[in-house]
Amino acid sequence: MTRPVPFDRELQPHIVLTPAPVTADRLAALRAEDATEVPSAETLSRGGRFVVSERTVDGPAGVSLLICAPAGLPGPRPVIYHTHGGGLFSGDHRIVLDPLLDEAEALGATLVSVAYRLAPEHPHPAPVDDVHAGLLWTVEHAAELGLDPDRIIAAGTSAGGGLTAALALTLRDAGGPRLLGQLLMSPMLDDHNDSFSVRQMDGLDIWDSSWNGLGWSSLLGGDRGGPDVSPYAAPARAKDVSGLPPAFLDVGSAESLRDEVVAYAGRIWASGGRAELHVWEGGCHVFDWIAPQARISQDARAARLAWMVRLLAGSQNPLG
Repeated sequence: MTRPVPFDRELQPHIVLTPAPVTADRLAALRAEDATEVPSAETLSRGGRFVVSERTVDGPAGVSLLICAPAGLPGPRPVIYHTHGGGLFSGDHRIVLDPLLDEAEALGATLVSVAYRLAPEHPHPAPVDDVHAGLLWTVEHAAELGLDPDRIIAAGTSAGGGLTAALALTLRDAGGPRLLGQLLMSPMLDDHNDSFSVRQMDGLDIWDSSWNGLGWSSLLGGDRGGPDVSPYAAPARAKDVSGLPPAFLDVGSAESLRDEVVAYAGRIWASGGRAELHVWEGGCHVFDWIAPQARISQDARAARLAWMVRLLAGSQNPLG
């Protein structure tokens, strides 16, 4: 019998499980719940410290970008290019932005958060195509927005982390532009949904095999787990992970996605690439979302910010 990894004590009161395996008939309710959590532009501005705007830019179906620029700060500024979570079937580019706004404020950076079409109505490659189109527009309009196109850190959590990894692969294979770094927080990377950690934490982690399977099936349909899945859909499928921008990967030790994240970091190192990996002891999926004041959450956010500070400092060194 497989023994699960215990959760951090501060997280335990916040871990609420669904009473039965999640199915596609819950999508409408999940999306409606997301809609109630969308903050106003005034809230996102943090009392005027950010200038908040939204742009619809060219893409396969028109791509919406939320732009939060630090007020009164001259450019060119670094960029955090954010892709939201939600299992590929839900989520919104305007929610759960508080930690990213904290980081943008600390770094003097502009936060650009991209919306993408959701599966299953829009399966692969629609989501990554939208994320890619938004990044290209951001680079092309960098001067207009006071941004530094050479200092863009792409960031995403869960589904957004997987799409961020897919974006890095896409940009590498398309010949650019090059990201300064990729921040992958509990990323969905492997459509097989059958790792040891998936089995170990099934029915225990808030993102278990049921939720994960729904996400991948929504994106890939009947191709999920088959031989022909694109690495731009499931980055763990990439045969070559060399030549990617420096990566920060973190994941909880008590979450389903643990083993695929650790494996992806190992492959980057094996290819001669740069990666920093944190496995947070007792962490469940997106633990810093569900319990932001917990010590483990504060430590995780501090580590991410420290990595970005080092990355940006190195980008200003001509010998770095």
